[in-house]
Amino acid sequence: MADTRQCDGPSSTGLDELYRGYADWLRRRLRRHVGDDQAADLVQETYVRLAPYARDDIRHPRALLLRIATNLLRDGKRREAVQAAFAAGSFHPTSTPGDQAEAVQLKEILLSMPSLYRDVFVLSRFRGMTYEDIARIHGISVKTVEWRMSKALAHCLERLDD
Repeated sequence: MADTRQCDGPSSTGLDELYRGYADWLRRRLRRHVGDDQAADLVQETYVRLAPYARDDIRHPRALLLRIATNLLRDGKRREAVQAAFAAGSFHPTSTPGDQAEAVQLKEILLSMPSLYRDVFVLSRFRGMTYEDIARIHGISVKTVEWRMSKALAHCLERLDD
């Protein structure tokens, strides 16, 4: 019997099976570009982003996982560049009505989020903290941080769909 984790053939597995089959592989690939903690965070975020598609027949799971993770890595680097420019005083965002509407929507989503999830979300997304740092500050496990972050992201997706 062939080991399906090593091939990118047709798959109708659930998210749990995809995680068990490919999370370690993805983490090893990401560690080549970022540290171990950030790689673990990216793997978790990748699977959160994959969740809506997990019910579909994913023909090339490695390719899809790597694409999602690469996009997340690029988004993170852009966010870091903006934060650095802002800290240096060289970032001056232009405010358009669309930006203002998005800011109001984001504020409403954050305020409607349970505080346990919101704290983790804000520290991760706006303060740039790793899950390990958040766990240490709150005195909880990294797994708890991951769980709360997945709940926070699910809340955001749910509110954006409304």
